[in-house]
Amino acid sequence: MSSDGGLLALREIEAWLGVAGRLDACLRDLRAPERIWHGVAEMLRFRLLMIAAAYEDGNDADSLRHDPVFKLANGRLPDDGALCLQPTLSRLENTPDTRALIRMLRAMVELYCDSFLTVPRCITLDIDDTFDAVHGRQQLRLFNAYHDDYGFQPIVMFDAAGRPVAAMLRPAKRSTGVELRCFLRRLVKEIRRHWPRVDILLRADSHYCAPEVLDFCCTARVDFIFGVAPTKTLRRHVEALEVSIRQRQAAARSDDKLRCYKEFHDCAASWKRVERIIVRIEAGP
Repeated sequence: MSSDGGLLALREIEAWLGVAGRLDACLRDLRAPERIWHGVAEMLRFRLLMIAAAYEDGNDADSLRHDPVFKLANGRLPDDGALCLQPTLSRLENTPDTRALIRMLRAMVELYCDSFLTVPRCITLDIDDTFDAVHGRQQLRLFNAYHDDYGFQPIVMFDAAGRPVAAMLRPAKRSTGVELRCFLRRLVKEIRRHWPRVDILLRADSHYCAPEVLDFCCTARVDFIFGVAPTKTLRRHVEALEVSIRQRQAAARSDDKLRCYKEFHDCAASWKRVERIIVRIEAGP
């Protein structure tokens, strides 16, 4: 890495944002002060820069700890002592308890809110989960039949401009409505702590359209646009529109996509609330 000075530019960005310092304030260092060689902020910064430089595996720390550029990025001269070992980083990653993780989530939301020069009138948040394959026996790993592999399935959230808002590491399985509600409740509460009057629009795929999530959005005054999994009941609402759009596509003799929308109200028999549903029908190659 000594030939790549880009890591020092990343170090300046990290110092400007204060990511390592924000996360350091969320953790309690229970080590004996007289035996500490590497501070928590330094270890966090080392790990962040490793990931940014495409060294996701913590084992790489055993060789990168001697690299001059990584030393400079962590405030050490090339002739100074080495950075921390992989076992030290592993102990750090296993240090946070549930409360510490919640504090870290709040710190990252605070970082997101601080990235705005002025308080926005409204924000649009996109929430989704993504499969992250693992190559060992990591904690929380789980076999996912759809991806046919072991891994994690973290929940990630970005706003409409692509800014990262929050993330939650979790096993590789479909999240439940109760789990999503807890995650959103803490997230929205923290955003509204900074911006009490901001309007929030939440966008997500169909597996986020759970009764618990819908109830929370209505109670917390959060607007939402969720995908809805197709069912026989929903298809009955759009059968005529599907036939019509196919006929129009055939008559147009064009390769362009044709989109039509239909709005209707529907609810499950066990629900007390009627939802407004807007369906998009596409025809084309």
